[in-house]
Amino acid sequence: MTAQLDHVNGVAVTPRFDPIALAEAEAIRTKAEAEADAARIQAEAAAQVEIIRATEEAEKQRLANGRAARRDEADEAAHRVRMAELERKRAETQRLANAEAKAAEENEVAAEVEQEAREKSSASWKQAAIGFAVVCALVALPVQMSAFYTPERPYLGGVPIVLEAGAWVVLKGAAAAVTDRRPHWHYRLIAWLIAAGAAAVNLGHGLSSFDTVTAIATAVASIAGPGVWDLHEHGRIRARDGKKTWRQRWAAYRAAAKHAKQEAALQAKREATAEAEAAAAAADAAKLAADREASFEEVWKHAVKLAAALGETTVTQAIWIRAHKDIEGTDPGETVAIIRGRNAAERRLLAARSETPGEKPVKVTNAQRAIQVKAPRGASSYKPVPPRRTRNDTPKFHPVARALAAEAKRVANDAAAEEGRS
Repeated sequence: MTAQLDHVNGVAVTPRFDPIALAEAEAIRTKAEAEADAARIQAEAAAQVEIIRATEEAEKQRLANGRAARRDEADEAAHRVRMAELERKRAETQRLANAEAKAAEENEVAAEVEQEAREKSSASWKQAAIGFAVVCALVALPVQMSAFYTPERPYLGGVPIVLEAGAWVVLKGAAAAVTDRRPHWHYRLIAWLIAAGAAAVNLGHGLSSFDTVTAIATAVASIAGPGVWDLHEHGRIRARDGKKTWRQRWAAYRAAAKHAKQEAALQAKREATAEAEAAAAAADAAKLAADREASFEEVWKHAVKLAAALGETTVTQAIWIRAHKDIEGTDPGETVAIIRGRNAAERRLLAARSETPGEKPVKVTNAQRAIQVKAPRGASSYKPVPPRRTRNDTPKFHPVARALAAEAKRVANDAAAEEGRS
């Protein structure tokens, strides 16, 4: 090491090492290295944490994307199912609508065919009635004309034509009245009177001037023509008024009679059932009254008096409950003896459950009795505590606790007395 000059004295001196400074420098360097290492480790840890967090976030995002994709697939599948169901329902509705339309069209066609056949039949029946009436008039007119015709008064030969024409005019008036929904009976009556008069003329003149067959045939012809036409109008009137046929009326009458018979039988059954139920209820009430009178004599006597005082003819359930409370103090089914016996049985059951096979039952001590409390008479006076005590070092029992303890003691004494009596 080279020598250095002392600037003060001008003497050459050799430099010395300062161990403290070196130590401090080494400490500073070591601390700087430690801090650098800690910062590096912390940075590496933070980077690792970020990497882990990023990995976890990426995994979560992947799982969320997977769930979203599955949910979208499920929604798409449900949508396809709903659309298929809607399409099926639409097709079914369309099929039903087409079937209904086809059935309605078929019914309409059938109704049209039926109406056409009905109109055709009615027209044929009308033409047949008119033709038959014309034929009957042609058959009956000659005999009537011969009855009225005389060489002195030849014009009287037209009287039968007037009668037949009058009858047809009146029948046409009846048809008009039927169409207009007006009274028609007097038209038909006049037509029948004219036809009957013509038949009488044919019958009388035929018997006197011709043979019997001619007389009867022309008389029948005089009535048959207007009669057949009146039958035609009668059917039209019934169709207009919607009257039922004799078969329909008879079927309705039989159905009504059968329904009335069934209703009568059902009513009789109801009445018999009601009478039987009333009789059974009366018998049950009588048996119940007898059982109560035999089992609860005092309560029953009081209940009878109470019913009479309240204006009841029988001992009702409400009166019985009130009488039982008045005498026994409890609702029906319980008495003081029953309650005490139940309590005693519960205590015996508790004692039996505390027993161990082969050992004596463990006596349950009173939870409110402490070792510093005065022991009951006949019990041991041993107290495993230091003998030195101070006055009022133990708090007194609450008044409610004392009252409950006294009540428990009274119940125990009553149970013991009850067991002794039994």
